Amino acid sequence: MPPSASSNWLKLQKTINPTGKSKAPKRRKHDKTREKSPSPTPSQSSHAQHEDSEAGPSSAADNSPKALRKMVEGHVVFTEKQRQPGKYLAVDCEMVGVGLEGEESSLARVSIVNFYGATVLDEFVKQRERVVDYRTQWSGIRPSDMVNARPFAEVQKLVAELLENRILVGHAVHNDLKALLLSHPYPLTRDTQVLAFKSKATKSKRIALRNLVKQELDLTIQSGEHSSVTDARATMAVYRIHKKAWDKLLGAFARTDTLSLAVAGKRKAEEEDEEEEDEPRKAKKVKGVLPGPEGRKGVSSGLSTVVRRGSQVQIKGKGKGRGASGAGGGGEDKAQWWAQLPSSSSGAKKGSMKL
Repeated sequence: MPPSASSNWLKLQKTINPTGKSKAPKRRKHDKTREKSPSPTPSQSSHAQHEDSEAGPSSAADNSPKALRKMVEGHVVFTEKQRQPGKYLAVDCEMVGVGLEGEESSLARVSIVNFYGATVLDEFVKQRERVVDYRTQWSGIRPSDMVNARPFAEVQKLVAELLENRILVGHAVHNDLKALLLSHPYPLTRDTQVLAFKSKATKSKRIALRNLVKQELDLTIQSGEHSSVTDARATMAVYRIHKKAWDKLLGAFARTDTLSLAVAGKRKAEEEDEEEEDEPRKAKKVKGVLPGPEGRKGVSSGLSTVVRRGSQVQIKGKGKGRGASGAGGGGEDKAQWWAQLPSSSSGAKKGSMKL
């Protein structure tokens, strides 16, 4: 037989449950509320988790590899200020194939992001030629993307206005500028491919963007279809990691170029000074009166022509009569010196010439 409960326990039991009935849990109301709200899709739930845990407004300016990986993947919330173009812009382009067998490349998409990875421009470009190969497995572009595409001239103008007086960041950026038929000042250009090699961050002179991103961020991109927005963000992320060192390196190159230009300018100035000093010497050599009507009289220029017509002799040309008043006199006989030459022809009159 079990022992009977103590009097204290019996009093406590009455206080806890005087009616002897158990109360229903109060969680039911909360459960009903949850049942009414729709369940988020997997993509929404994953984005919400990233945004709440790590992607606050301040995380966009975080240069840690973890934060930059989130930026490349697009899991960052931006403030209104962080959505503005700002000073730094990264660009990336995607191409499609036109021409014979689609071998020629034509610009099809342009994406530009700012320093924080916010998309500033993302436009598809209308093609003037028939697209033979959309290169979807690499470009990610499909025929449906061309429905609302804009003409090349419009996109080019938008890009040019955005890049004006701003620092352009790109990977092998000369290819993007060539596709856009644009140029950009070298001091305002940051090519991650060139800077990675010059700073000895990589041994390869032409390292691919996916390999550089894998090396610097331990992040895999371009495993399937490419996205120019993702590639532009990845380029900006790599630049942000090395920004201080690369800007300093670029400044050293700029100073070297400036010094070279200064030295070249100094040499050119010295050469010009030497030429100016030589000019008086050259003038002394040619100083004097040149042959001519006012110069050395009595000397034939060799341009006169003697023509005999019957018994008359005529002189034609610039040298006509030039020796008539030569130095030392001579008069008419000296002026017509050819009339005194002996004739080589038999029977010819002295002082005559046959032409």
